[in-house]
Amino acid sequence: MIHGLVSKLGLFGGNCAVGSSLVYFYSKCGCMWDAQKVFDEMLVRDVVAWTALVVGYLQNGESERSLECVCLMHRVGEDGEGPNYRSLEGGFQACGNIGALREGRCLHGLTVKSGYGFSHGVQSSVLSMYSKWGTVSEAYCLFCEVGDKDLICWTSIIAAYAKLGFVTSCLSLFWQMQDAAISPDEIVLGCVLSSFIDPIWVHVGKAFHGWIMRTIYHRDQVVERALMSMYCKFGMLSDAERIFDALQERNSETWNLMNHEYGKAGLGLKCLHLFREMLRRRVECDSNTLISVIASCSQLGALHLGKSLHCYVIRNRLDDNISVSNSLLDMYGKCGDLAIAKRIFSRIQRDTITWNTMISVYVHCGEFAEALDTFDEMIIEGSTPDTSTLVTTLTACSRLPSLQQGMKIHKYINLVGITLTVSLKTALIDMYGKCGQLETSREIFDSMKERDVISWNVMISCYGMHGDAIAAIDVFKQMEEFRVRPNELTFLALLQACSHAGFTEDGKYFFRKMQNYGMTPNLKHYTCIVDLLGKSGNLQEAEEIVKSMPVTPDGGLWGALLSACKIHSEVEIGTRIAKLAIEADPGNDGYYIALSNMLESAGEWEEAEKFRAMMKENGVTKRLGWSAL
Repeated sequence: MIHGLVSKLGLFGGNCAVGSSLVYFYSKCGCMWDAQKVFDEMLVRDVVAWTALVVGYLQNGESERSLECVCLMHRVGEDGEGPNYRSLEGGFQACGNIGALREGRCLHGLTVKSGYGFSHGVQSSVLSMYSKWGTVSEAYCLFCEVGDKDLICWTSIIAAYAKLGFVTSCLSLFWQMQDAAISPDEIVLGCVLSSFIDPIWVHVGKAFHGWIMRTIYHRDQVVERALMSMYCKFGMLSDAERIFDALQERNSETWNLMNHEYGKAGLGLKCLHLFREMLRRRVECDSNTLISVIASCSQLGALHLGKSLHCYVIRNRLDDNISVSNSLLDMYGKCGDLAIAKRIFSRIQRDTITWNTMISVYVHCGEFAEALDTFDEMIIEGSTPDTSTLVTTLTACSRLPSLQQGMKIHKYINLVGITLTVSLKTALIDMYGKCGQLETSREIFDSMKERDVISWNVMISCYGMHGDAIAAIDVFKQMEEFRVRPNELTFLALLQACSHAGFTEDGKYFFRKMQNYGMTPNLKHYTCIVDLLGKSGNLQEAEEIVKSMPVTPDGGLWGALLSACKIHSEVEIGTRIAKLAIEADPGNDGYYIALSNMLESAGEWEEAEKFRAMMKENGVTKRLGWSAL
């Protein structure tokens, strides 16, 4: 209405003050299209109009346009109409926001030439820009040049060091600021706390927390959130919880932070309970919280809760967030609902993570051919695979197994020039090994300059699955020579290799050797050693291990032992084992049948009939078999 009145009265014309005021007005209202239109219609543009446009774009989140205005102002502005200190400040803020390093340095040079380099506001803006980039050496040099350092200058330089995790420098500057009689505020305290990103600083972080408790800021929400974040980085979630529980007022940021940290720590139930409380209190959830809660449903296998969350996402129009959609896709895949996962995938905008998730979902659900087809589709659509994509796709090739597809992916890696990381080389070793190309696997393994424990495990496993226990043991010896600490999977691969090859004594040796590394065998290790002893006829020793093991045997272990008893016609031991198995799982028809068959093979028909009758009395029926053509 005012704009219309100005135009009607003919006041707009060449009146710079009126035009500048309208540009400023529309900028403040967030109507940058109208602000630009008014600016373009101005016959005469002064520095005030230019500055209003620069600041307007900056304040409305359009830093690139703001920087363009500063550059244009410098090029077309006449004498007295070039960038002033306020428009230069806006330009530096824009450069810091978008990471325009080259343009920022050019603007800094222009500032020095134009004589604005000693303006306190400009110096603060330049310092803030260098701090945002993380170029601490340049930031520190400029900081030293500032004469009258105010709180903004101190905050900028401390933030620069905090961003890189330079705790010592942060604290040194903080105490210097105190000595200069500059009182800290919640922002600078938050910056110092954010520098504590490594658990080695836990004692220093706690000491700084103690200092904060003696100030007026210990109840400030920004500081309390920073303290929670610090303890979470240290892995001290209980301390973060204590701060959260003691908060007098909780804003959405603290709720979302706590929920996100529960999700990261794998505390699915706590994450879900806190989310419910957030809904009850009508706290606004951010995307990180939703992703954490969806991941918790996936972890717990709670498909019904996941579907409820999906409804919440749709109802609140959050399904256009690609990260949230990717989380839903992953959740449905891991919970086994492939149909809905496919439907989501077909409807959403796709980035590399989306493709990776869908390929991973297919692999998780055993649809390996579909995973490879999706990879091909990804290439056709012009998306660029990353290391994660290639590792997952090679896993699909290993599981099929498909040497042809695996070699095709290997060729693609070499053709595109993708860096062969440790994980990618390990995936290639696994693929070639499972496809029977052990020589190629070994060539890739030997070519690795750096190997992690997974690389060693995969090479041992490849030899083991093909019955070459000698080569598997040799690789393990090399592993020890290279001082790589084995893990539980290393010994599982060795035990499986010994079991396939019938190396009883070696298997027993590696089973005992686990204690040397402070490891306790799990059920899989016990199943392997029992299977190995059973195959070699050492049934009494196998029986003793089963009776003394600290974990509860499962069907796989009982089955392996009963099968060995049948092969070696050990009816007495087999009967004892079968009774223990039936006692542990009376509803398993396999134990009754295995024992009956064993007794019948030994000619003990009456005893066999007794167990079949017991099976009938217990209401256990034989499951129907099936065949695949």
